Amino acid sequence: MARPDSDQTGEFLLRSDPGDPALSTEVSGLDQNGQPVTTRVVTEKPLTLFLNRQEIVTMMTIGDHPDLLAVGYLLNQKMLRPDDKITAVDHDRELDVIVVRTARETDYEAKLQKKVRTSGCAQGTVFGDVMDSFDGTRLAPGAVLRISWLYALTHKINTAPSLYLEAGAIHGCVLCEADRPLVYMEDVGRHNAVDKIAGWMFLNHVAGADKIFYTTGRLTSEMVIKTVMMGIPILVSRSGFTAWGVDLARKAGLTLIGRARGKRFIALAGEERIVFDGDPDEAVEDTPRQRRKSAGKDDA
Repeated sequence: MARPDSDQTGEFLLRSDPGDPALSTEVSGLDQNGQPVTTRVVTEKPLTLFLNRQEIVTMMTIGDHPDLLAVGYLLNQKMLRPDDKITAVDHDRELDVIVVRTARETDYEAKLQKKVRTSGCAQGTVFGDVMDSFDGTRLAPGAVLRISWLYALTHKINTAPSLYLEAGAIHGCVLCEADRPLVYMEDVGRHNAVDKIAGWMFLNHVAGADKIFYTTGRLTSEMVIKTVMMGIPILVSRSGFTAWGVDLARKAGLTLIGRARGKRFIALAGEERIVFDGDPDEAVEDTPRQRRKSAGKDDA
């Protein structure tokens, strides 16, 4: 199932393509002065996921990388095991259906009855027994976050072409290693963007112990749980925190950094991993355009 993904810009191994006409469309309207205006808006479509013969969920998504989204969702909901063999991923574009097939027989009827709607947009869902696995997860104690890496990452990510800059109304998540962003996924729900990255990691046999996870959205309980489930020890956002997100991060030993904009950031968990090797005076401050980009997502 592994595939040699690559991004033509050379900066990322894989990313959502802001130039893909299927991911956004032009819509006409009026501006504040009553003048005609045309703007781009992101697409949103349903995708119904089956695991073998069982229907699991219908997700609202922009529609790119459905295989990664499906596999990542099942992983983060503990419906796929780390040692499961995926025999096929079949996507029917006309029916908006995707089927993940495994060598192991699966039946999650009881599990599907117990779920919690999260604070994520597009009605994110976490099934109850995920917390049981969360409680037993231990993250890599030797992982570090150098401030010089953080400054480099935020600059590279904030200046990269994105669907947000094309059309707005979207979240982004980035898998990073040291000061290099690897995979940049976007979607209407932050949980979908996370799941796409989880699917990419599983299908390409990429471990999370030495990785950094960056998100544009709030550091909620859902974001913390999914990051821990992927085995990633460091979670960074340019947005803010929720109290439960902070509590869970401290419980799991996750390094949690928010409001990371330009030379500024706040760490509320896992501070022992931070290596202060960067000079804040040398950090590149956000441009007015990047500050507007950050502000637009802070409460999303």
